[in-house]
Amino acid sequence: MLSHHISRRTGISLAKRAAAVGAVALAVASLQPVSAQAASTRIVGGTTAAQNEFPFMVHLSMGCGGALYKKDVVLTAAHCMSGSGNNTSITVTAGVNDLNSSAAIKVKSKKVKVAPGYNGNGKDWALIKLARPIDKPTLKIATTDQYNRGTFTIAGWGDTEEGANTGTTKLRKASVPFVADRVCKRHYGNRLVSKEELCAGWQSGGIDTCQGDSGGPMFRKDDAGKMIQVGIVSWGDGCARAGVPGVYTEVSHFASDIARAAAAL
Repeated sequence: MLSHHISRRTGISLAKRAAAVGAVALAVASLQPVSAQAASTRIVGGTTAAQNEFPFMVHLSMGCGGALYKKDVVLTAAHCMSGSGNNTSITVTAGVNDLNSSAAIKVKSKKVKVAPGYNGNGKDWALIKLARPIDKPTLKIATTDQYNRGTFTIAGWGDTEEGANTGTTKLRKASVPFVADRVCKRHYGNRLVSKEELCAGWQSGGIDTCQGDSGGPMFRKDDAGKMIQVGIVSWGDGCARAGVPGVYTEVSHFASDIARAAAAL
């Protein structure tokens, strides 16, 4: 992956958003700048989600999030994965908001498919084939860009503050508005892959995804009032900084690729 990306996955010093296993939560962000190496955090500025509010959400054992694309397939971020192929090392936790709950459903991975051509710059999506189906609702993905506007919901078990490595095991949620590419580029410039990525966040900061939220969905309601996924938590500079939106994989751009890959798993 490229050094300018800060991963939102646990233990990764890139600007993408994956978090340390066990350090999982959302919270009001500290807007104090920290080094990229220190940025291991979760959804910032959020509130605790109700049990079963987002039943499609799953937590991955390497410190990422994801959503059920099918009963036996999870959609997540490529940067959370080590590559494509048979993989039985990932534990997927579903069915609970509190990861410590005795009611948690735990299923092992069977196979992983990383987006073809993924090199750390765009194309940040991957699929996990599960060893058995999880009997929970799936999350439909956007197939056109008509829902890539408005206000989105983000959810995850990531850090609650930039630079923190602590948090709770309870799922948290927040709302963030769409940010146009031209505005997003005021900060990121050409690092933003406009055709493949979507920006969201508050100009004032304070609410954002963070480390540990990588791979989780960004979603909203469609015209029928059903939840639809428009983004995948990917990367950002720090967490919840003023004038620095979060960057998400634009799901609609890859919808047909995702469908084909899922069918072949």
